[in-house]
Amino acid sequence: MTTFSKIWKNDDLRKRILFTLLIFIVYRIGSYVPVPAINTSVLEATQTPMLGFFDTLSGGALKRFSLFAMSISPYITASIVIQLLQMDVVPILSEWAKEGETGKRKLNQLTRYVTLVLAFIQAIAMSIGFDLGYGGVLLESHSMITYLYIALAMTAGTAVMIFFADQITSKGIGNGTSMIIVAGILSRVPYMLNDLYTKYLVNITVSNVLAFISVLALLALTIIAVIYLQSATRKLPIQYANRHNSAQLSGRKDSFIPLKLNSAGVIPVIFAASLVSLPLTVVNFLPDSGATNVIKAIFNYQQPIGFILYVVLIVAFTYFYAFVQVSPEKVAENLKKQGSYIPGVRPGVDTEEYLSKILSRITFIGAIYLVVIAGLPIIFGAITDLPSSVEIGGTSLLIVVGVAIETAKQIQTKTMDQKYKGFIK
Repeated sequence: MTTFSKIWKNDDLRKRILFTLLIFIVYRIGSYVPVPAINTSVLEATQTPMLGFFDTLSGGALKRFSLFAMSISPYITASIVIQLLQMDVVPILSEWAKEGETGKRKLNQLTRYVTLVLAFIQAIAMSIGFDLGYGGVLLESHSMITYLYIALAMTAGTAVMIFFADQITSKGIGNGTSMIIVAGILSRVPYMLNDLYTKYLVNITVSNVLAFISVLALLALTIIAVIYLQSATRKLPIQYANRHNSAQLSGRKDSFIPLKLNSAGVIPVIFAASLVSLPLTVVNFLPDSGATNVIKAIFNYQQPIGFILYVVLIVAFTYFYAFVQVSPEKVAENLKKQGSYIPGVRPGVDTEEYLSKILSRITFIGAIYLVVIAGLPIIFGAITDLPSSVEIGGTSLLIVVGVAIETAKQIQTKTMDQKYKGFIK
């Protein structure tokens, strides 16, 4: 109650939270607006195929084939592509990455252009796939103009979603992209609870009740694990060559480099789930054949091959983003410029190698933690025949709690700022 009181008394923070909630409301309304040139009665009367993680990210907008059906998934894909190309694949992108804020703005602009191209291509494929999935009766017309019209409308919806995310980042609270994803996921929670109720509590038996309690306990343990492990850090002490040695002689280590156990946050899980779900979402609309069955076996993380691929992608993205977020080269360079060093380690190249070694060890533990948290509901579901929405909910829960922790820290920082107003207001 004290925290809520502080939030409400802080005018700037209150406006930011209300603005974010307003964006959420507009987003949820837009997720119910169907794309033009389709027979909405077919959507209402027909059972929609299983759409997996992308439907969760869009908050059910994909199942309803709305203007926001793609949500910001094309932006996630574009971000992966651009960040991979920065790794000395395209020289000009590598140069932009080293130009600070100016280069960052150029990369962000390029990411948005790539997003629109990918969204347009994905929208065309999706309009054709949806029509095939509904037996060819979903669209009012099957001309190329109709497909382009629908694709342009859905691409505009993705552009609006990116605009919403930017507005939340600048005028709201939290990271806009993450908050949009969380808004979509949270809107699916009632459906997940309904699936649990239907599965275990409609016909009450001892085994069903125990299974229901076990699932709730698993979700609770996931929340607790994420809260503790997302905040875990390894502190590397640093010393300053030009600072008085009295603090060092007394054994004080006030200065340190905090290396988080999971520097990449929840981004690896989002990207891994998106890459695995994309081919599966496409083939769900296609007729069964040898090729589609192979793709389903490879990319369905409920199957052994798909699960292994999912785990490998999580580990790979965890290492990739850990070294992007904490660049040992830049940290070593900054320490050298500041006249500071890690005790027992020479400045420069030795410091960079030492930081890389420590970060690799920490990231290995962080990657295992993400794999366990994201994979446990899937394994548990395979053993107990858990509803697919709950299996996806395990990954979603990891994303929601991770984003909530970061947002809570931002709110806490802003509530503390008002304590330092000085003597004169």
